[in-house]
Amino acid sequence: MNYKIKKIFTSVRGIILLVALLLSVVAISPMPFNDGVAIRNVITNSSASIAGIPQPSPTERPVSRERITAVNNAPIESVEEYYNAVQNLRINQSIQIKTNERLYRLTVKEAFETIQLNETELRSVEEVITVNRTINGTLTEVNETTSKVVRVPKTIRVSKGPQDIGLRVSDAATTNLRKGLDLQGGTRVLLQPEKPLNPFDLATLMDNMQERLNVYGLTDLVIRDSKDLEGNQYILVEIAGANEDEIRNLLEKEGKFEAKIGNSTVFTGGKDITFVCRSPECAGIDPNIGCGQSGGQWACTFSFSITLSTQAAQRQADATRDLAIVPSENSREGYLSQPLELILDDRKVDELRIASSLKGEAATNIQISGSGIGASNQEAIYNALGNMKRLQTVLVTGSLPVKMSIVKIDSISPVLGVGFVKNALLVGFLALLAVLIVVYIRYRKLYIALPMFAISLSELVMLLGVAALIGWNLDVAAIAGIIVAIGTGVDHQIVITDETLKGEAARSYNWKEKLKGAFSIIMGSYFTLFVAMVPLIFAGAGLLKGFAITSLIGASIGVFISRPVYAKMIEIVLKE
Repeated sequence: MNYKIKKIFTSVRGIILLVALLLSVVAISPMPFNDGVAIRNVITNSSASIAGIPQPSPTERPVSRERITAVNNAPIESVEEYYNAVQNLRINQSIQIKTNERLYRLTVKEAFETIQLNETELRSVEEVITVNRTINGTLTEVNETTSKVVRVPKTIRVSKGPQDIGLRVSDAATTNLRKGLDLQGGTRVLLQPEKPLNPFDLATLMDNMQERLNVYGLTDLVIRDSKDLEGNQYILVEIAGANEDEIRNLLEKEGKFEAKIGNSTVFTGGKDITFVCRSPECAGIDPNIGCGQSGGQWACTFSFSITLSTQAAQRQADATRDLAIVPSENSREGYLSQPLELILDDRKVDELRIASSLKGEAATNIQISGSGIGASNQEAIYNALGNMKRLQTVLVTGSLPVKMSIVKIDSISPVLGVGFVKNALLVGFLALLAVLIVVYIRYRKLYIALPMFAISLSELVMLLGVAALIGWNLDVAAIAGIIVAIGTGVDHQIVITDETLKGEAARSYNWKEKLKGAFSIIMGSYFTLFVAMVPLIFAGAGLLKGFAITSLIGASIGVFISRPVYAKMIEIVLKE
């Protein structure tokens, strides 16, 4: 028996299977003892963001995400423990957050709410002080006799107590398998443009949506375009850990973008920005500065041009006329004393220094520049171009190329997902066990049933390995595809077994002809499955894409890797 096993796995087919299994396990990276909670989102301009806690990348492997292991030296083992540790913080309180990578020190900030007031009478200045409100505006009349203060309609800021430190967490991942929305909970939205978009406008639209959702701290999301069989365009948005109401509000409104110098709004998205260059002719790494190395780090400078309306250019001239010029080591002409702040949906997302040459100038053509750093020249270029794309997206956000309508919106509870995973694992194991029993009853030979069971398990591991490697989300549709792939694999193995057992009593084996006949049936079945699944990738606006692609990947792994190994197993076992 040992000789037969050795012969199977020293053959070329066996070696290919073992290598594929090893790579799959590496891709899945099972780490059952990961402690703490994973950082899922870092809110922009929050205490956590200011302290330097990085935003997780959407492409980062789940097991590689930074994990919080302690808050103020108290161990954190679950999401509930984390939120209990941060729920009673005080304004200006210092806290320590320890992760698996480093120690962060945060200071809790005060949260304010801006309220718009109608014209009203405030009984006295003392009353304003007692409610802890700061009046933004000019007092227009003070009647000393009645102690009344009459003011024009303005806004007031109301203290809301300690601000949320800005971290959203989830259970620490134990593998690199990504859970889809059906398994971890969240909201799925299917949007349709009111008119067809060309590829450039479609990419711009998705970038704008990504930037807007990121501003609100929603980074654990998937945005992709899709089509149905009739050619209609859709955009599918999947956001983990968000409810239906807040997502509907974010995606249905047009959005607002402002650029401010001090308290003056100089231009807004849409009507004031007439052009943002995104082509290589006027956007990219600045040829006059390029890249350089300093202190072991590389830095690259990017630049791109924008065009403002004449009214916006004049407002910029008025806002910069009285600003002072601050010398700079990196610029001969220096910069103005106040930056240009970029504000998206009332939240500051970036700021840019203003060259002194623009002081008091009503310039309609403006050059925007910035930089990116990295450990190597290539990394610095990549980061610089990424920062440039983000700035370009912010500048055009609020002027979406087309109005969007919500076609379908679904909210999924994470409780259902957890129950589904447990049930799917249990039912899957019982199904494989039932297959083993049925195959044994059919052939009455354990040396046929056991290899079939082992090959089915290997196909499952390889399929999950591919999903982990390409970052494919496992949802209900994908799990259904896995079941189809495994079922198809069992069917193909039975075909191989039946074909090779023909003529067993007469011992008349022509292995090459028998396997050729078996694989002609298998390839016919495979191409039939392929033809049937390709239309499902586009059917239902892409909602069945997970089922179709998972089925195709699983069937391909079986046909080209595992089933030839099973054929070799049957040949060696029966022949010898």
